Amino acid sequence: MVRFSPEQHQQFARHGFLIVEHALARDAVEQIRTLLGALDPLQRDRANLRNVLAAAPGIRELIRSNGVFELAQQLLVRKPRLTRAILFDKKPGANWSVGWHQDITIAVLKRLDVPGFAGWSVKEGITHVQPPVDVLENMLTVRLHLDACADENGPLQILPASHLHGRLSDDKLDRWTQRPAVTCATTAGSAILMRPLLLHRSSPAQAPSHRRVLHLEFAAAELPGGLEWNVA
Repeated sequence: MVRFSPEQHQQFARHGFLIVEHALARDAVEQIRTLLGALDPLQRDRANLRNVLAAAPGIRELIRSNGVFELAQQLLVRKPRLTRAILFDKKPGANWSVGWHQDITIAVLKRLDVPGFAGWSVKEGITHVQPPVDVLENMLTVRLHLDACADENGPLQILPASHLHGRLSDDKLDRWTQRPAVTCATTAGSAILMRPLLLHRSSPAQAPSHRRVLHLEFAAAELPGGLEWNVA
């Protein structure tokens, strides 16, 4: 299993992201691809599949046995809880772009009106809410790449250190996006670990083929007021 050095911990704290090569072994990547290929066509053909672990439960054991939870625990310090799992697949017929944004919603078990939690919604049966900033600051997103992703595949772009400034107003976001971005080219089996508040975007693929990413959100701290995390 990958062990982060003190320098990597410092880099993550400062820049808000790390790229980990070979986070998944080649055979694990192939097994996950096979499980996704066996999905019902209505699920398999979607550009994004929320709660992918319910559709393909075998993926959970593959990511756990390959040390993904341990990767998360190194950066969260405490035992991580997987709260959301989404499959993104940028491909012909589903070749989208996403502008600069922060991830500001979390998935919870059910709605309880707790101060500081707002913007409630339900997506495919799962309750979502925008929590206070301190909740987001103590979460971790792990993006597991099941396909290689270079410039022509619409890779993730990030703005380092933008996570250090909380939820950004429109004016602050505009100022941040004038800065040079980092393009996160990856190989199959690599992982991008990032804070949800890190500004990120992706462009359409220039030569669309499969660009499958398992987007996993981890949390370690408990929620206040009786709120409970969703368990993916």
